[in-house]
Amino acid sequence: MHTIPLTTARPGDIRGGIALIGQPNCGKSTLFNALTGLRQHVANYPGVTVEKKQGPMHLGDRRLNLVDLPGTYSLTAFSPEERVVRSFLLDSPPTLGIHVLDAAQLQRGLSLTFQLLEMGLPVICALNMSDVVRRQGHTLDPRRLAELLGVPVVETVGRRGQGLDQLKREISGLLDGGHRIAARLPRYGALEPHIQAIMERLPDSLKNRWMALRLLENDPEGKPLLLRHGLAPESMETLLAEARDRRDRFQKDHDQDLADYVIMMRDRHAHDLTSQCLNTGAGGQRISWTERADRILLNRWLAPVFLLATIYVIYHTAIVQGYELTQYTWPLLAGVRNLAADWLPAAGFLHDPLSRSLGLWLLDSVNTLLNYVPIFLILFALIAILEDSGYMARIAFILDRVLHRFGLHGQSTLPLILGGVFAGGCAVPGVMATRAIPDPRARLATILTVPYMNCLAKIPLYTLLIGIFFVDHKGLIMFFIATITIMVALLVAWLLTRTLLRPMETVPFVMEMPRYHLPTAKGVMRRALDRTWLYIKKVGTIVLAVAVVIFVLLNLPGLSAEEQENFEQRAQIALNQFHDQIHDNPHAHLFQTPEQLMQALSLSNAYRARRMNLSTPEAVQSLDRRFEQADPIYFPFVRPGGGDRDVRAINRALRTLDQERRLLRLEMQETRIHNSLLGRTGQALEPLTRAAGFDWKINVALLSSFAARESAVATLGVLFQQEEGASRPLEERMGTAMGGSEGALVALALIVFFAIYPPCLATAIMVRVQTDSTGWMLFSIVFPAALGLLMASAIHSLGQAFTLDAIHMMIGFWVLILALLLMVGLWPRRRVKSGLATATPGNRGDGSP
Repeated sequence: MHTIPLTTARPGDIRGGIALIGQPNCGKSTLFNALTGLRQHVANYPGVTVEKKQGPMHLGDRRLNLVDLPGTYSLTAFSPEERVVRSFLLDSPPTLGIHVLDAAQLQRGLSLTFQLLEMGLPVICALNMSDVVRRQGHTLDPRRLAELLGVPVVETVGRRGQGLDQLKREISGLLDGGHRIAARLPRYGALEPHIQAIMERLPDSLKNRWMALRLLENDPEGKPLLLRHGLAPESMETLLAEARDRRDRFQKDHDQDLADYVIMMRDRHAHDLTSQCLNTGAGGQRISWTERADRILLNRWLAPVFLLATIYVIYHTAIVQGYELTQYTWPLLAGVRNLAADWLPAAGFLHDPLSRSLGLWLLDSVNTLLNYVPIFLILFALIAILEDSGYMARIAFILDRVLHRFGLHGQSTLPLILGGVFAGGCAVPGVMATRAIPDPRARLATILTVPYMNCLAKIPLYTLLIGIFFVDHKGLIMFFIATITIMVALLVAWLLTRTLLRPMETVPFVMEMPRYHLPTAKGVMRRALDRTWLYIKKVGTIVLAVAVVIFVLLNLPGLSAEEQENFEQRAQIALNQFHDQIHDNPHAHLFQTPEQLMQALSLSNAYRARRMNLSTPEAVQSLDRRFEQADPIYFPFVRPGGGDRDVRAINRALRTLDQERRLLRLEMQETRIHNSLLGRTGQALEPLTRAAGFDWKINVALLSSFAARESAVATLGVLFQQEEGASRPLEERMGTAMGGSEGALVALALIVFFAIYPPCLATAIMVRVQTDSTGWMLFSIVFPAALGLLMASAIHSLGQAFTLDAIHMMIGFWVLILALLLMVGLWPRRRVKSGLATATPGNRGDGSP
């Protein structure tokens, strides 16, 4: 028996930290949210907590810092999660640890409990998901378990808030000094004398049974850990030599690996404790609903069918059906744009004030992206259902064998999903999530292929092109996008791991399956709204910043003196013709000054913009009344309703002038963009992109998308301009400019290129951070650009050569990539001998599952 003194935290002192510790998927993050009130994202997927998270927990007048540590099976150093947890516990030990145990998997979790107690950490055990044990027909005695462990044990159901009050009372009692912990630790028989001998040589900050065992087990992190805690190098070498000598003697005397012996003793002790406090009933272990469901969903032949069906349903529901909702959102956004146009400084005949030009530019950029918010709401809700239900982990299980065939790791599944396997993800968190992959080679391969996924920012361009060129094949083209990206990513991963990454080492993969849960409507909607709001905030920050930069690059250096003079001369000719047409009209005095003329033209443009969004006679009549009340002098000339021939004559002349003015302004803007810095860059790239069918406008949009993917659509929305006062959607404007079979083929090539396109600036920076290499960051930009351009050029050139339309070319390309994938995936692999130990769900090499 070991009595562990507990430090009392001062009331109001946030430095009295409490650590939440537990295995992946034990409900630890849910409990963290319940104790702190923070809205932390919780997914029913192993390894979702990659970094420690912290927040204040209030116990009366005491304010404590609660730290949610990454999910870990052990306190070894096999994975990044384990290294983070043990480093935190050893280098900045908390006042108290709350070990969250899955009550339905008690024996499996007790191994970590023993290690925490051996480390000397004061612990409270929270038996979470205790309701699952009762549903299985079992009974669990927490009091008996507390007696056997010598630490407080509390039953909790984190998602329902049950047991939290009792847990807080136990925490308060320990912090106030009213309770003491007398932990009962496992005994290791013949190894005990060796443990005691090593403990006596340890520095005070590491003088515990866990550290002694780690040195006896030859922990590779032992040397730096001892140095960090102040042990002199000479003493450290002596201690390590003694540990090595004792390990060799024990293994020789008992003919057994010391690490295996420790695992066996801990597992035996865990089994003994579990058998004394858990009653499974006379009927024995009952087959759970999760097991019955997995017999179908994870069936060898049915699992791929369910997986493909899931992907198709997500895309069809979110993209195809969600796109229909944009018919209702666009008129609202166009209305906001029209109101802003009224509030901004008035437009000139040829030139607008800078504040008006920039304001409308930014609003057009944002509106184009906000129009897809309904799609994202549906998409995020569906992904949340997969996460909360537990099927997301099954996807990792299904894909594990496939991923290994192509050089990736089972834990590559989560980064790929975060990156956007189902679309709606983001490459930045996807690349960040790769830190949990213990296999160095698979980790780097995953980092380099995550940007190929269909991240959230790519969806607007996909949706735009589908809405223009593939209206009758929406579901098919989205299925193509969903599958072609993962297929190309797998092929690239296979190529990299057999060439550039081949010398890097690999390690085995361990994974567990969570139970199925019924998602709650509140949880799903909250997740969908939170993620959509993050997208909206991104539009309001990154996209706006990029839009300003693009605006400058598209307007400098501007028109030459000769071009400017030519447009002004043509404008003057149009004005002279107008005045000639109305010079003998009795109402001509209302149009003599430039201010009067612009008032009439602005009124005409504003009326036309609002009229285009109305579909009923009643709405048109209401609009007429509002405009007539706002400007009774000029409105009759904009919309003549009587038989006054003079009014109709001015209306005809005014419409002719307005049309000429709009054409001049469009031509001016086209020339200005063509002469701009960005326009010249796009033109310079045309020889490289001509084979893919990309003109300079598409090149400019692709260049702007490197800063932020969403900027591609926003830039296209400006490059494919509309007439002054018009409110036509971008789909209609691009469709008019690129219509026809040739345009569809270019759109297909653009979709493929955009899918393989280099990562955005934020992702490229994250690649640099995760790889700690500028070379790999540059490779992640150059290689996808070359590969994407090669594929896009092949699609466009072959489609033209064989006169194939976009759909047939898409099918042919998809079949070709699938054939390559099958050939690579099914090719017999050579068995390579390795010194690495294999891991199974029952034996991980450290006593954890």
